[in-house]
Amino acid sequence: MTGSGTQLTTPGLLPLDTTEDVRARRPGVAVLPIGSFEQHGPFLPLATDTVIACTIAREVAAAYPVHLLPPLTIACSHEHAAWPGTVSISAVTLHAVVRDIADSLRRSGIDALVLVNGHGGNYVLGNVVQESAGCGTRMALFPAPEDWEEARERAGVRTSLLSDMHAGELETSVLLHAHPEMVRPGYESSDFLADDRRHLLTLDMSAYTESGVIGRPSLATAEKGKELLAGLVDCFGSYFSILKPEAANSAPGAEDAIQKGARQDDTETSRS
Repeated sequence: MTGSGTQLTTPGLLPLDTTEDVRARRPGVAVLPIGSFEQHGPFLPLATDTVIACTIAREVAAAYPVHLLPPLTIACSHEHAAWPGTVSISAVTLHAVVRDIADSLRRSGIDALVLVNGHGGNYVLGNVVQESAGCGTRMALFPAPEDWEEARERAGVRTSLLSDMHAGELETSVLLHAHPEMVRPGYESSDFLADDRRHLLTLDMSAYTESGVIGRPSLATAEKGKELLAGLVDCFGSYFSILKPEAANSAPGAEDAIQKGARQDDTETSRS
C-alpha cells in the first residue's frame, strides 16, 4: 500500500553470485551499475536511475561473461535538491569511489571495468574513464548517447533524446517492463516539455518544471521497455569485444557484435 508509511523495497537488484561462481566464470570484465537517489516526479521512485542501471547491467550479465557488481546508489543529483528525498555526493567523492573499485578489481585479477550509468548528471564518470588510460584498468562508460539512440529507434520511442530528459517515455517504459510494481498511477497525465534548458546547472531543475517531470511518460509502454533493454544488450557487444577481444568470440552473439563494432570504427574514421 502506498502513502501509508510502508517502505517499498527493490528486490532482485543485487547480484547473488558466490565466490565459487566467480572463480568458475573467470570474468575479465566487471560491470558496475551507477544510479542516483533523486526525485522522478510523483509516479516513479527516487531510486529510478539506480533501478534502471541495475536492470541494464543484469541484462548484460545474462548475455556476456562479466562480473556483475552491486550498484552505487547515490551520486551527483545536486540539480534535483529542491525536491524532498533527493540525496547527493560530490563529483570528487564519486570519482574516488569508482577509482577505488577499479583498483580493487585489478588486485583480484579483473582489469576491465564498464560503468553502466543511469543518471545523466553523473558527468564526472566521463572523466574517470578518460583518466583511466595507462592506469592498469581499461574502462568504458555505457550506454553512450549513440547506444541510447539505437535502442530508442528499435523500441519505437517517440520522444526525442532532448525532450525525454527525466521521468519520461524511456524511463517509465523500462520500469513498466522490468518493475511495473514501482510505477504509480499518474504517469498517463504527467507530460511536460522544457526543451530549452541551457541554464539548468545554474538554476537547477525547479526553474524548468514544478512536477519534476520533463518528458512524455504518457507514451510509455512495457513493450518499449523490453525492446530498449534488448537494444542496449546488443550495443554492449562492441564494448565487450574491445575490452576483452580474446573472450568475445565465446560470448552469445559475439560475431555480430564484433562486426558491428568494426562498422562503427569505420564510420568514425570516415568522419574524422
